[in-house]
Amino acid sequence: MIFSRKKKRDKADLNSFGKIKEDVFNFDQIERYFRNKKHEDSFQVLSDKTCQDLDFDESFMFLDRTRSKVGQQYLYNKLRNIPSNQDRLDKSERLIRAFSEDVELRNKTSRALSLLDDNDSYYITALFQDEHIQEPKWFFMIRILSFTSLLSLILFPINGKLFFVLLGVFIINLGIHFWNKRNLYLNLKSIPQLIKLSGAARQLNEIACFKGFDATLKVSIKVIDQLKFRMSFFKLGSSSASEFEALFWFVIELVKIVFLLEPLLLFGILRQLDKNRSEIEALFTFVGEIDALLSIASLREGTDKCCIPEISEEKSPLSAEALYHPLIVNAITNCIRVNDKSVLLTGSNMSGKTTFIRTIGINTLTALTINTCFGQSFSLPRMRIFSAIRISDDLLNDKSYYFEEVLTIKKMIEASQCGKMNLFLLDEIFKGTNTVERISAGKAVLSSLTQLNNFVFVSTHDLELADLLQEEYDLYHFSEIVGNKTVDFDYKLKEGKLMNRNAIKILQINGYPESVIQEAYSLALEMDEVLCMNNN
Repeated sequence: MIFSRKKKRDKADLNSFGKIKEDVFNFDQIERYFRNKKHEDSFQVLSDKTCQDLDFDESFMFLDRTRSKVGQQYLYNKLRNIPSNQDRLDKSERLIRAFSEDVELRNKTSRALSLLDDNDSYYITALFQDEHIQEPKWFFMIRILSFTSLLSLILFPINGKLFFVLLGVFIINLGIHFWNKRNLYLNLKSIPQLIKLSGAARQLNEIACFKGFDATLKVSIKVIDQLKFRMSFFKLGSSSASEFEALFWFVIELVKIVFLLEPLLLFGILRQLDKNRSEIEALFTFVGEIDALLSIASLREGTDKCCIPEISEEKSPLSAEALYHPLIVNAITNCIRVNDKSVLLTGSNMSGKTTFIRTIGINTLTALTINTCFGQSFSLPRMRIFSAIRISDDLLNDKSYYFEEVLTIKKMIEASQCGKMNLFLLDEIFKGTNTVERISAGKAVLSSLTQLNNFVFVSTHDLELADLLQEEYDLYHFSEIVGNKTVDFDYKLKEGKLMNRNAIKILQINGYPESVIQEAYSLALEMDEVLCMNNN
């Protein structure tokens, strides 16, 4: 029977490799490790604002192929944390390659990771990241009461009157026992899962290619195993137990009450866990890293066009061949090479400008975090990522759209002066204000951002802005084909500034009154003449 279940699980793992997970994503739990972790050594921690701009949650649901909740939390943190170097990259790529080629290795790894596929595994991080419950000042009374119960029980055959002492202590212990139940339930999800984490780490460490992955791992496993017996007491009887099992658990509960075993064991274990936070985190990191690498191998297997990026630690061109957005089905690919200048995009709405900017952003992120890109090739320097794409009013704090945009872009200007390489992604800069000031302020800001070691990708409808920045920015555009009754987009990036304007034509196609169309054309012609006169 056990062998049969193992075969079924291996078959399920084999069939799921390379496929998108069909799972419920609880981001409140997935983010726990990331939110509480310190990232002092990181090159950059991706901000919530940039995550929102790049549709990070949706991207994570596509990228995540982990087998355990520990691995899922670890991968989430990995994707939001751009490292400062490429340490261990060669070792990681060897393991990814091994997962891709060795079915038996995948099955063994998946079996170990399956120990941690329960939602309670999300709470393991609390054991090394959160503050533990502290003993109350009167905790010494628990030890006295426990000792009194033991002594009364031993001496009861000699002196029957000690029964009343035992009864009185039992009543007091009963109150303390149920007072402690709240403390117990707070740790009932995390502590039992720690046993599973230790078991998974031990199984993985026995696999040849993982030995030596962490030199201190055996010590960490041994430390946790020493607490295993005491941790096993934290278990509730099954609600569907038989009458015999129910009687057994009732007797066990009485013993716990008489000797106050639960508070004594709980606070004792918490003291030990508090001393061994680093060992618990070492197990978590080991299991999480292996699961994340298996996930990356599965992602690459299930993606038709993906590549390993070339990452430079110095200023170098950003070059992409057949790059595409991973969330778009049958996505159109584009190529670009950026060296000394940045990129300014023009084009009508829905033509592909914002999607292309997001494509650059998400591929830069996956390149620098999981060494994987979606396209034929992608080379880039190590950069921080900042964005101003999806901005909205903050009504609760009485901030307008324009003010929110001002604050976001101010942070970009500050970041651009720090000497590190940056990637700035902007969609329709300062679109919350009037035309003259939008163009004037936009030109000044974009000239400032492109200085030093920065790449800027910005879209605009203002063709005047393209004229002002043509010495500092390479101009590209997206365009549409407007027929008598249709508007078609090819989503292909083209060099140069957009020359044709089809906005009024699209109004005409959609049945606007002829009087509106004629007046719009007439005004557009007059405004073009004014602009030409001003330019001359």
